[in-house]
Amino acid sequence: MANSTDFITRVRPAQFERLLAEVRACRICEAHLPNPPRPVLRASPTARVLIVGQAPGRRVHESGVPWNDPSGDLLREWLRIEREDFYDERRIAIVPAGLCYPGTGDSGDLPPRPECAPQWHPKLRAHLPAIRLTLLIGSYAQAYYLGSRRKKTLAETVRARDEYLPQFFPLPHPSPRNRLWMKKNPWFEREVLPQLRRRFKAVRMI
Repeated sequence: MANSTDFITRVRPAQFERLLAEVRACRICEAHLPNPPRPVLRASPTARVLIVGQAPGRRVHESGVPWNDPSGDLLREWLRIEREDFYDERRIAIVPAGLCYPGTGDSGDLPPRPECAPQWHPKLRAHLPAIRLTLLIGSYAQAYYLGSRRKKTLAETVRARDEYLPQFFPLPHPSPRNRLWMKKNPWFEREVLPQLRRRFKAVRMI
């Protein structure tokens, strides 16, 4: 039986490394960004879980580390995972709907650039054969992956999560700006988080 090192070597071909280099060199929406492009993602063909958020914020853009902000702290609390394990790309891939910081508008960060997900997600997913669970965090990730299957509101989509399992698990964005949403929807913490933690742990540890 092959050991884990043999497996990782077999599923991390030079082709995947070239794809990552191509993604990180992307400039397709440069004219629309407030800063030079800096695609932020982490991925390995051995990853079992894919986390699809919205787009990097200013702090993440500066550090180059995804979910390196208060939203990431809350997401890790939801998942009950330590920071070191969260960034183990052998098990967890992180590919937002928009890979670069889109800038800030009157009410917060702007939406992910629409060119990004269609350009890169299909190519990246083709190189992530081990994914067993995709967390769709926020309305933009859900719109791209669920399409017409998405409900009228984010709350309805999250409530209907069993319709999308085992492939997808829709979630609200863990931004401090969404504290009011969570207060208005106490069922999320009571019903959704325990289910999320069980499924996430089971898939990640395969």
